[in-house]
Amino acid sequence: MEKILIILLSFSLLGGISCSQPVQKGVGPVVVISTDLGDIKVKLYNETPLHRDNFLKLAGEGYYDGVLFHRVINHFMIQTGDPDSKGAAPGIQLGRGGPDYTVPAEFVPGLYHKKGALAAARQGDNTNPLKASSGSQFYIVQGKTWRSGELDTIEMRINGNMRQGILRTVFSPFQEELNKYRQENNEAAFNQKVTELQVKADSLYNATPKFTYTQEQRQTYMTLGGYPMLDGNYTVFGEVLEGLEVLDKIAAVKTDQFDRPVQDVKLKISVLK
Repeated sequence: MEKILIILLSFSLLGGISCSQPVQKGVGPVVVISTDLGDIKVKLYNETPLHRDNFLKLAGEGYYDGVLFHRVINHFMIQTGDPDSKGAAPGIQLGRGGPDYTVPAEFVPGLYHKKGALAAARQGDNTNPLKASSGSQFYIVQGKTWRSGELDTIEMRINGNMRQGILRTVFSPFQEELNKYRQENNEAAFNQKVTELQVKADSLYNATPKFTYTQEQRQTYMTLGGYPMLDGNYTVFGEVLEGLEVLDKIAAVKTDQFDRPVQDVKLKISVLK
């Protein structure tokens, strides 16, 4: 039972990602995101079939034609896919629209937030603990370059979050029992139970594979760039093949207080294969 729990924890708490394991990215469908500032050619990953198929379905229906890049943050990412942005008046905050469904998270080892990564937006953890993706909104990572020490810190932060998640998972079923000991001022029983649960949590954490970047991924983040803090939290389901310069152009546009471009940047998507 504990072995099963360890596996589940490693996938649910780290999003199923362990960057130390390489991924073989097959030849997936290719789409062109045509924008007011140029074209971006993107390959979708076959390793994330739910996101791939949903994206292709919406693109084939013309769902994205005329939507805006509604959230643009230089050195971070450009976000789009909100159908409410079509024809939206200037100055209106956007980003809440989409179909009435979400897409289950597909965290795949080795798919990470390098510059040019295509990833799905989503609601926050408080309302979306399973990290399910928006039905239509997505972003393309621009990011920046990182130093090796910064990547070390990010690895430690992700592993620390995993440890906290394991503690919550282990302690949650026993909260009523612990509260009862508190109410009875039964300090000995309370401390004994906490120690027992802590030992179990430590055992699970020690048995769970830790998050580490491969040398290739480190080199990519240090040279090409990206945004590693997003790894294990948002589904990456494609990457830019051509048009990184267009990504940079869009990321550099002037924006308002809502991070929306002052001058609208519209797009349409064509499926090549």
